[in-house]
Amino acid sequence: MKTILITGGAGFIGSNLVNHIVKSKSDWHVVNLDALTYAGDLSNLKESENCSNYTFVKGDIRDRKLVDQLFAEHDIRGVMHLAAESHVDNSISNPSVFIETNVNGTFNLVDAAYKHWMIKPFQFKPGYEDCKFLHVSTDEVYGTLGETGLFTEETPYAPNSPYSASKASSDHIVRSYHHTYGMNTVITNCSNNYGPNQHDEKLIPTVIRKALTGANIPIYGDGSNVRDWLYVLDHCKGIELAYSTGRYGECYNIGGRNERNNNYIAHTICALLDKHYPKAEGSYKDQIHYVDDRAGHDFRYAIDATKIEGELGWKAQENFETGILKTIDWYAKKYGK
Repeated sequence: MKTILITGGAGFIGSNLVNHIVKSKSDWHVVNLDALTYAGDLSNLKESENCSNYTFVKGDIRDRKLVDQLFAEHDIRGVMHLAAESHVDNSISNPSVFIETNVNGTFNLVDAAYKHWMIKPFQFKPGYEDCKFLHVSTDEVYGTLGETGLFTEETPYAPNSPYSASKASSDHIVRSYHHTYGMNTVITNCSNNYGPNQHDEKLIPTVIRKALTGANIPIYGDGSNVRDWLYVLDHCKGIELAYSTGRYGECYNIGGRNERNNNYIAHTICALLDKHYPKAEGSYKDQIHYVDDRAGHDFRYAIDATKIEGELGWKAQENFETGILKTIDWYAKKYGK
């Protein structure tokens, strides 16, 4: 049985990935390393916690001694690296932790993998030739788009927030270990995810929660900022595919081809709540409230997923309208509706 390290597996995307891999890959043993910061929650992993091919380790990727110990103790043969600080607002108010975790933590992991798997540059230890390191990143490393155009894997990096700058740095670190040392690395850059287990601070859970609790629904600026929305399980299947069949040294953009602006997001959620979880009187839309725009708020992100679709055969199964209804039902249950 091959042992795979998944970092950040108690968070939003990580927990969905862990649950998917544990269930679909019975010949893989998943070691989940998570520091259980505010964004990590073990309740996200109920369906995996008692499985024989799953082990949870509480720890921080910034702890190099622990990282080295895990590689040695479990003989890690593959990494899916998702652990990261990811909330843009938090990166504006406290950027240092984003550098420590996203940059230094990523270095610890990829360097530990290199030392565990390889004798020297471009020479693997016998039996370790197929070990690989997949790094999960974001489309925010590319900066912002105008009203037209798409991010491709060839788009120059132009990060505009401390968060996206730290992720861009981590991408470059992983890339360098392929080109300098010959490590088997793959990088994925995804668009905005949504779905079960997402932390309450993010846009879609915030809209649902605020609506159901009768509070104002805050929307930045005039609500015209556009994102490409990707249902989290579709993303996890893309990660698994890129890990299993992606070409070493390559990057793959994973996007849902579901561009929607924040006004559309808020109004669609409110309309669906009106239909499925109606208020005693009035519409949830009445709670929408515009607030001062975020500092350095990128106008539009949109991913061209042609490469992963054409090379690896991946395709998103959910469009926004089907995925958001599943998401609303999950959060309504969470919030006791």
